[in-house]
Amino acid sequence: MPENPTTRRTFLGGLALGGAAVVATSPTAWAQAAPEPSDAYGDVLRDAAMIWKRLPNGWQNGPFLGNGFLGVHLYNKGGEGNVLRFMLNHSLVQDQRGQWEAAIGYSRLPIGYLTLTFAGTITAVDWRLDLERAELTGTVTTTLGGVRFSALVLNHRSVLLVSTEPSAGEEGVAWGFTPLPAHTTRTIRLPPEYTGNPEPVVADGHVEQPLHAGGGYTTAWREVRNGTERVLAATIAYGYPDSTGAEEAVRTVRRVLDGNPEAQVKVHRLWWQRFYRRSLVSVPDKLLQRFYWIQLYKIASATRDDAPVVTEWGPWFPEVGNSWTNIWWNLNVQVSYPMINGSNHPELDAVTTTFRKYHENLELNVNPGYRDGKSYALCHPGDRMLRPGPRYVGVPGVSPNDHTGNLTWGMHNVWLAYRHTMDDRVLREVLHPILTGAITYYDRFLVEGSDGKLHLPETRSPEYANASDATYDLSLIRWGCRTLLDSADRLRLDDPRKARWQEILARLVPYHRNEQGVMIGADVPLADSHRHYSHLLWMYPLQESLDRLSFDHWTSMRERWHGYSFAAASSMETLFGNPEEALSYLRFFVDGNIVDNCAITPNTMYREGSNLAIESPLAAAQSVLDMLVQSHGGVVKVFPAVSATWADVSIERLRTQGAFLVDASRAGGRTDWVRVHSEAGEPLRLQHGITGPFEVRDERGDRLPYRGTDTIELRLRRGATAIITRRGRRPSKPRDVPANGSAPAWGLP
Repeated sequence: MPENPTTRRTFLGGLALGGAAVVATSPTAWAQAAPEPSDAYGDVLRDAAMIWKRLPNGWQNGPFLGNGFLGVHLYNKGGEGNVLRFMLNHSLVQDQRGQWEAAIGYSRLPIGYLTLTFAGTITAVDWRLDLERAELTGTVTTTLGGVRFSALVLNHRSVLLVSTEPSAGEEGVAWGFTPLPAHTTRTIRLPPEYTGNPEPVVADGHVEQPLHAGGGYTTAWREVRNGTERVLAATIAYGYPDSTGAEEAVRTVRRVLDGNPEAQVKVHRLWWQRFYRRSLVSVPDKLLQRFYWIQLYKIASATRDDAPVVTEWGPWFPEVGNSWTNIWWNLNVQVSYPMINGSNHPELDAVTTTFRKYHENLELNVNPGYRDGKSYALCHPGDRMLRPGPRYVGVPGVSPNDHTGNLTWGMHNVWLAYRHTMDDRVLREVLHPILTGAITYYDRFLVEGSDGKLHLPETRSPEYANASDATYDLSLIRWGCRTLLDSADRLRLDDPRKARWQEILARLVPYHRNEQGVMIGADVPLADSHRHYSHLLWMYPLQESLDRLSFDHWTSMRERWHGYSFAAASSMETLFGNPEEALSYLRFFVDGNIVDNCAITPNTMYREGSNLAIESPLAAAQSVLDMLVQSHGGVVKVFPAVSATWADVSIERLRTQGAFLVDASRAGGRTDWVRVHSEAGEPLRLQHGITGPFEVRDERGDRLPYRGTDTIELRLRRGATAIITRRGRRPSKPRDVPANGSAPAWGLP
């Protein structure tokens, strides 16, 4: 290729994250020359870096990059001894044939992969995924030489940048691109009349993929060279309905390479630096600490508030695909997103944004015979615009009757987002109107029984059995009515439906029980292992009440549990105040134990048999947060379920309900101090966990009035801070606490 003024030295020009330029004097400058910040955040992030000393061979163990839209993962396909594949995918790319259900007609589509082909056979790799920079660096050694490389997905541009510098013997290392068929990989209920999209149009430096429905998508790439130094840029543009995105994709690549790539890298690094410094978690269990920070990296790579809601794979469509080709709303989305609240990352909340933008499509999810302009429902699978295709939420009492609780549970995610920010606009514009539609749909089917109670005809308790008075649905109805009444009061709405919501709460049939606790529904006991825990939703995450009998019965049968089952059990044990049991469930999952042929993978992804997913590890990250800070029931609890093996813990800016930011330190097995900052001026009830005499002061050191001892009550105005310390102690800086044992890095170390 011709010489280009954009040299790799320019591109790799390392920038200290504080903003000072570092002159790049070698091809490794981008990866190594810029100094890392010397703070607790830098310490935990360096420790959490993922390492590869062995060659990954697929989705389950390869490094991954992303920005909520463009997703890239890197591996070697078996039998290709001299090729690395950079699998490219984009969360906007989907089909647009609404005559079929969403997982087929609106299916996300595989795109293709870049290949980096070496002259020799790969014999060794040494890679490091730097979380703080969201950047993969390392070397590939072959029988003829080697190649140094660095790779990242520009956070703000959805562009993959890969720098390479081959040694003697590998000067011929070259890029190529292989498109994958634009055909759904789903096989369940695939209509016989379905056909894949047209063949792609291959051009110099880009591949254009048209769709039968119009528009399409284009993958574009380009490499520039300066001596032995090379830089490749690649992107994907989705053009539906007006174009195939070809002009946009080619233009984006050209602008990045012909402009100032050094400045692009600086912006990318600064975003990630600031992202991580919104909160801190450090615990002595370094395997778990690293796992937690990798989940933060993963969720930020997979979603943003202006990006689509995550599918089963996030933006990383597996090369082999499977049948999970769109968005599942019966658990998978709901358990993926809670961690963004406690970790103080509302900028990742795609759920609330999606409902805000596309709520009008919720009526399309209601069976046509029951659409009245007032009822909402949500099917799974659906697409990123909440469209189900010709597949509808079930009608209670009429088989099949699945999906009935999806929307109300999805609204619980929105409620959590609201409660952690106290942004009344979310309440007014999203939660109250949509939840009203969801409860209105349920209300149409409630019938009075001979006992004078309101009953629900048969529905499907997800992934277990059909039942009348299904506990899953009843718990969501109760939560929905309570939340609607609270939101109407908060917003001072004179809502004419308030009387009906109050009546439902007063008359709704209690959960059916037997000697083993709460049942699936009327006459349907929990008789077998149940991975979904849908019949315990009232306990977690709705936190209506606690019931040890029901919990113990569910946990006594674990042979069909999946990853999110262990995460949920861990979080439930934190509610019971049992830290050792909570940690035991979490470590069982994170340690890679296989149950029902399901397990976490070396790169912290997750597999269920041959199917692949990301939601269980994200749910497990929430379990970590539940050990450290809780805020249900109007009480902020600090270190409510911390294991005795965690003598030291440091947290900073963990977000709670009521829009409080909590810092705290535990040392020698005791809580030394807690600092609470109020963003919304809500009343604070704080279970601080400090034993012995303590003091409550503001940031100036003045005493603050409070009531209580173990749990104190105080009023903080918006923007004010309370500091609670053991007598004679003062808050310290956040820190990476000492390890209580050795643990391997994640990846293939």
